[in-house]
Amino acid sequence: MAKQDPYASLRIREFTIFLLVRFLLVFGWSMQFIVVEWQVYSITKDPLSLGIIGLMEIIPAFSMALFAGHIVDQREKRNLLILCTAAFSLISLGLFFLTSLKVTGNWTTNSILSCIYGLVFFGGFLRSFFGPTIFSLVALLVPKKIYHNAATWSSSTWKIASVSGALCGGFFISWLHVDNTLLLVFVLVILSLLFTFLIKKKPILNKKIGEPITQSLKAGVQFVFKNKAVLGALTLDMIAVLFGGTVAILSVFAQDILNVGPEGFGLLNASISIGSIVTMLLTTYIPIHKSTGKKMLICVFIFGLSIIAFGLSSIFWVSLLALFVSGAADGISMVIRQTILQLKTPDEMRGRVSSVNSMFVGSSNELGAFESGLAAKILGPVAAVVFGGTMTIITVATTTIVSPTIRNLELTKDIEDLEEHKEM
Repeated sequence: MAKQDPYASLRIREFTIFLLVRFLLVFGWSMQFIVVEWQVYSITKDPLSLGIIGLMEIIPAFSMALFAGHIVDQREKRNLLILCTAAFSLISLGLFFLTSLKVTGNWTTNSILSCIYGLVFFGGFLRSFFGPTIFSLVALLVPKKIYHNAATWSSSTWKIASVSGALCGGFFISWLHVDNTLLLVFVLVILSLLFTFLIKKKPILNKKIGEPITQSLKAGVQFVFKNKAVLGALTLDMIAVLFGGTVAILSVFAQDILNVGPEGFGLLNASISIGSIVTMLLTTYIPIHKSTGKKMLICVFIFGLSIIAFGLSSIFWVSLLALFVSGAADGISMVIRQTILQLKTPDEMRGRVSSVNSMFVGSSNELGAFESGLAAKILGPVAAVVFGGTMTIITVATTTIVSPTIRNLELTKDIEDLEEHKEM
């Protein structure tokens, strides 16, 4: 097998433009997410309200996922990304307007809160299209033989944007206030929209244009459930994210347990992504195609342990370290999952498979946010986080025992086959 070039996909101009677009979008979305959480919890002082934010996003994201995948496979990807980005800018503008309002007779606290939830709901609808559009576009920007390299850089860019957005969001709440921070998000989204026009339109590889939607959706779902490697990886990650997520209630820890204010809140969010960035960048040099399944299981196990450590900690630097380790473990798991999907998904089915992925994993983030908020309400935040980490460890143990496909998963042959196909 040819020597691995860690910068192979970065040598392609349109892919680097795509990474810039994705960075700006995710940076803005990440900053907007923690700003909204901070504002909502500041208004309500109820951890369940943070769970409601997740619920408002998961309902449209989950219910529209398969339909969105069908649309993405039937349409040109660059223009779809432009349309989604333009719509996202309206959400940021709306949130800026709402957070600028003063509580009056016409705009009560409850009415402002309801409108915020409404925009979050619209964002969930958009996210059902963003995921499959971006996943499909990556495959059109790079040759198949470097899909795994592109997946690593794309995931790393997502994480770098997450850490930057989380860190800046916490500080900007203090420096610029909530409303002006959301105005900055709007500006960033508009910039990403302009850069997207530098990417040329791409061909539609689906040969079944006009295929009945029920038949199209059935084919996408059947592919995922028949491919044991894809199904196993998605299931493992879904359960781990569902029970092991702590991001939704970090504002509770920041304000009520660690007493660190908005700056500390931003650092807590950022520490997760910093850990992910470090390990993701390392995977560009150290290939993950050997002993892939074992590496993924070990990473999710470490993730669960670090979540428990965070829940039990009342010392700020220990909490930061625990979240850093959780992000590092989760980063490798994410790269592995994205590589599996890119290597094993047919071109004409990428939108639908990515949509099923978003139902498994993406929506579990929001469902996990609701679960975390509800558990924190019932059990208290510390017990809720410890419970989630324990469930993650149990999931890893169960998967290791009952799923030899995941335990013995290797991607070496898939990559070698792509390289041989390129040489023919």
